Amino acid sequence: MQKIIWSFAIAETLAWASYFYIFPAFLPIWEVSLGFSKTSLTGAFTLALLVSAVSSPVVGRLIDRGYAQVVFTGGAGFAALLLVLLSQVTELWQFYAIWAGLGLAMAGSLYDACFAIITLCLGKEAKRGITHVTLVAGFAGTLSFPSVYVLNGVLGWRGSLIIFAAIVALICVPLMAHGCYHALRSKDVCAKAPLKSIKQSLSVLSSFRFWMIGISFLLMSLSHGIIIAHMLSIFHDRGIGPAFAVVLASVLGPMQVVGRALILIFEAHTTTFLICISSLCAMLFAAIALYFGALAPPLVILFVIAQGAGWGVVSIIRPVIIAELLGRQDFGLVAGVLAMTFLIGAAFAPLLGSFLWESGGYDIVLLITAFLPAFSAVFLVLAWRHQSSKPLEKHL
Repeated sequence: MQKIIWSFAIAETLAWASYFYIFPAFLPIWEVSLGFSKTSLTGAFTLALLVSAVSSPVVGRLIDRGYAQVVFTGGAGFAALLLVLLSQVTELWQFYAIWAGLGLAMAGSLYDACFAIITLCLGKEAKRGITHVTLVAGFAGTLSFPSVYVLNGVLGWRGSLIIFAAIVALICVPLMAHGCYHALRSKDVCAKAPLKSIKQSLSVLSSFRFWMIGISFLLMSLSHGIIIAHMLSIFHDRGIGPAFAVVLASVLGPMQVVGRALILIFEAHTTTFLICISSLCAMLFAAIALYFGALAPPLVILFVIAQGAGWGVVSIIRPVIIAELLGRQDFGLVAGVLAMTFLIGAAFAPLLGSFLWESGGYDIVLLITAFLPAFSAVFLVLAWRHQSSKPLEKHL
């Protein structure tokens, strides 16, 4: 198991740093260098997330059918090629085309694909494996931002992208291949073979639990996406200085790792259900703390702790929820379909946040982001209560 987990952990850390977090890291640089508006540039990232969402069911099906290594390593290899092409762009249409391709690469090589492989191959050990991977990969953003700053100062943004492409091609791809090789050799013998018919596999769409889970994932993704996209602006609105705001933002990643570490400590004494509800409550508390941050500045620090830890758990517990409530047969396809709701929420969260801000300022934004995890928890409760084959209090 260690060969699988460490290979995936290092590969995912570098992958997220190299072709996900580089977008916000390079955004101000591209705005000046390419001369495109911030709105135009961020539209490309939204497109990437939408492409990733639409591609996720296909990626999941391929993993179910035994093509995990091809999909996983192929996605990373494709990303490396696209990063080289991205370093040469001069036109906006080129920028959009490449990020659309990177959306496809993300679907094949980031968390959802990785978690599907781990869940299918490690069985009951999947949750612990996923947690270990994300304990390391949680530092991807912390690695990406300073790397971009240093490399851009030395090589410029075009040269920096070549370095990131080389890292993906020479480190991520071999590590993913190595991890997949050992994962497939130790594949859980209890895992059911995928159904041959797509129609049969997608019969889960008629399940009440499926839709409750999907809505819950959408709401939790919207809540976090709105907060992250507008975080620095909200800090400014709450009277936080620019330097301290950057420090606070940089702590979110380590707080995610803290939240995931707590799972390892308390997993034997709690349930998946309680972990989910507790994490969503932490996100609700975070939004409320930030709402009152202008009146009591220390509450902003509590926001960072609660939001980081809560989201750190929520973002990785999704495959465990799916496996417990919907089973592991055709897991890749089912998880891929549910990933669509999660990624669509992430794609449209910044736009929804802007609309809410225009309607009533950041007070309204924060109130809505507090209600979203609360409703997400309600839908999860409905999903668990509707589960007839397993008791609510089933342990992990």
